[in-house]
Amino acid sequence: MFDKMRIKEHMEIAGKNGQHVGTVDKVEGDRIKMTKTDSGDSRHHYIEMDLVDRVEDNRIYLKVDEPTAQDMKV
Repeated sequence: MFDKMRIKEHMEIAGKNGQHVGTVDKVEGDRIKMTKTDSGDSRHHYIEMDLVDRVEDNRIYLKVDEPTAQDMKV
């Protein structure tokens, strides 16, 4: 289990395969708001907190791989 208080602005979000998914803008409730620069459409997207597997070395690793995470962004 991870402590969501460890998630900070500008941390990288990676899929379980290690590929880049996005960058943290901030935490809003039980979701991670990602920066617009990684979106491709100049909009903020979100990842649900329950997709986070662990926080390690200033990087957030998800329980799913990068392609699946891209499909799950809202």
